Amino acid sequence: MNKKLLTALILVVLCVLLVFLGLRHEKSAPAGSSGGEESSGQVQQEPAETPDPITATLAVCGDVMSHSPQTNDAYDAATDTYSYLPCFQYVKPWIESADYAVANFETTLNGPPYSGYPQFCAPDALAYDLKTIGFDLVTSANNHSMDKGFSGVCRTLDTLDAAQLKHVGSFRTQAEYDANKGVEVVDVGGISVAFLGYSYGTNGIPISAENDFCLNRFNTDYAAECVTLDEAKLSSELSYAKGLGADLIAVMIHWGIEYQTTQNAYQEQVADFLIENGADLILGSHSHVPQPMEARTVTLSDGSQRTGFVCYSLGNFVSNQSPATVNVNYTDTTAILNLELTKNFETGDTTVTNVSYVPLLVYNRGASVQDQYCILDVHAGMSAYESGNTSLVSANVYEKLKYALDGCHTILGEEYDNAGSAPAASAT
Repeated sequence: MNKKLLTALILVVLCVLLVFLGLRHEKSAPAGSSGGEESSGQVQQEPAETPDPITATLAVCGDVMSHSPQTNDAYDAATDTYSYLPCFQYVKPWIESADYAVANFETTLNGPPYSGYPQFCAPDALAYDLKTIGFDLVTSANNHSMDKGFSGVCRTLDTLDAAQLKHVGSFRTQAEYDANKGVEVVDVGGISVAFLGYSYGTNGIPISAENDFCLNRFNTDYAAECVTLDEAKLSSELSYAKGLGADLIAVMIHWGIEYQTTQNAYQEQVADFLIENGADLILGSHSHVPQPMEARTVTLSDGSQRTGFVCYSLGNFVSNQSPATVNVNYTDTTAILNLELTKNFETGDTTVTNVSYVPLLVYNRGASVQDQYCILDVHAGMSAYESGNTSLVSANVYEKLKYALDGCHTILGEEYDNAGSAPAASAT
């Protein structure tokens, strides 16, 4: 065999061997390996698991007021300071246990001299003490917001900021309003809620044209009849809130007639408009007595329906009002409303999945008693008395607690009473 033929034969054998080894390598390479060509089949991926639903609790409280007797009671002459903490000691665990807590802040913080009705101005300690017991946000839009004029609005907001209490409904500058159209989006235990705040009026106090931005009013005739709904403003701001993509929209609104334990037709009209335009929660105040709550459904222009939860009022969370001082029943009766919110990732919906309340009595122990005012958990107080503990609850106070419980059951619904359940352990 000549050399050329032998060389050619060796080259053919080597080529066959290389092809064989290459095929072996390709067959042994794992799918998706970077060591060779990708296989023609698609890599199968496990479907992502849908997260479990998120459940959170929003605690809602009524009017926070400081009449002159309350302000005087909060003063400590020895230290020349004010403290409202003794008043809140029995309800603090309930506020702390919620994922988020809100209330209506019905006074100004304009600095001394302090004053009560009819034009309120409370010590700054009230804001700091609300934060201390667990409140997160207040509405500063109500009929007493302008009691100390525009400067009072500004100083009140400055103090709430210093106390780290979020707020909705009033503003120091046009730019402050324009930044978010009055909408405050907050995190309620992993659920985003967009809050807005509105008042029906200002007790006739006019707002100058240059400061028209400073207070959200839902009536165009806020200084007169207060019966003409500002549909353009409400629909615009609710539309903006919807565009933020929050899980829920909550409107805190000051409305209705004082001392009436039922809502009126105008409140229902306003509620329907708010729900139609995107509100999921409507949290009312102003009546100084409790008013009912309900799931309210409206029919939209396309025939579909929307449902929102409405609490017309929770009365006075704290005040000097009582049947003895204003001759109106249930002015000392209130409740902490606990709304269980659930975000379902499978459906994409966030809804109110449970409603309950803690019945409360604002107990005025008399002007001669230190720490004159305290808010009592009705069930806890009655239980203590029934077990023989009369250190705080006497026979007379026990009757007041029974009356407050009856008022809550009649107005808010007995089926929503938490029936003496203990507050959940605080996360802090």
